[in-house]
Amino acid sequence: MNAAVRVEAMKLVRSRVGLIGSAAIVAGILALCGGMLLALAAGDPQLVAKLGPDASLTWAGLWSTAAQITSAGGLLAFGVVAAWLFGREFGDGTITGLFALPVGRGAIAAAKLIVFALWAAAVGTLLAGALLALGLIAGFGVPDAAAWAGAGRQIALGLFSAGLAVPAAWVATAARSLLGGVSVAIGLVVVAQVGVVAGADGWMPLAAPALWAISAGAAVSGVQLTVTLAFVALCAAGTVWWWHRLQLDR
Repeated sequence: MNAAVRVEAMKLVRSRVGLIGSAAIVAGILALCGGMLLALAAGDPQLVAKLGPDASLTWAGLWSTAAQITSAGGLLAFGVVAAWLFGREFGDGTITGLFALPVGRGAIAAAKLIVFALWAAAVGTLLAGALLALGLIAGFGVPDAAAWAGAGRQIALGLFSAGLAVPAAWVATAARSLLGGVSVAIGLVVVAQVGVVAGADGWMPLAAPALWAISAGAAVSGVQLTVTLAFVALCAAGTVWWWHRLQLDR
């Protein structure tokens, strides 16, 4: 199992998809947040209306803005990487060679998920650190306890977003298609956004982490977040199970 984790980590670190995905999440969200702060400073009324009443040139406003962007853009980027991790084996024709390894396909799938979670934690932590630097540059002052709590929620939101992208890995496996997984990643973003616009509360697993982060934990309970975790665990278990039952048919 340790060998499988090392190999899968090497695949991701050396891949362009991993590099581009990391840059899209960290640099992309950071750039968008910086642009939002500049627009707020200029008093753009349309942007203020879109960001809602929490939009402000404060630490709380920065974390709220970052959470809104991460809930959509982050979920899509995580989904693309998850689909690549699993779907590339079919697209590149390497799945056949995996059957000759002493490590079972279920263990390989578990290793891929472990590497994906570790990568998401690293990217989320790097993004939170970059946002803290952005807040300091913007003149929000030394982060207080509430600002550090916001950074913690941002890291947690990144992990939740990565977990919610696991269905893309499951579908990429079932369909034996990278594009199939990417399509599901896009669909997850659409469903989550429509759910939020429609007023879905924390009982909707795809929207609960974003609502929790945007509201600083006020709008979603621990039980509702547990439902989201159960959904992620179910999708992860389903992906491993599907890999365990894989058969060569060509």
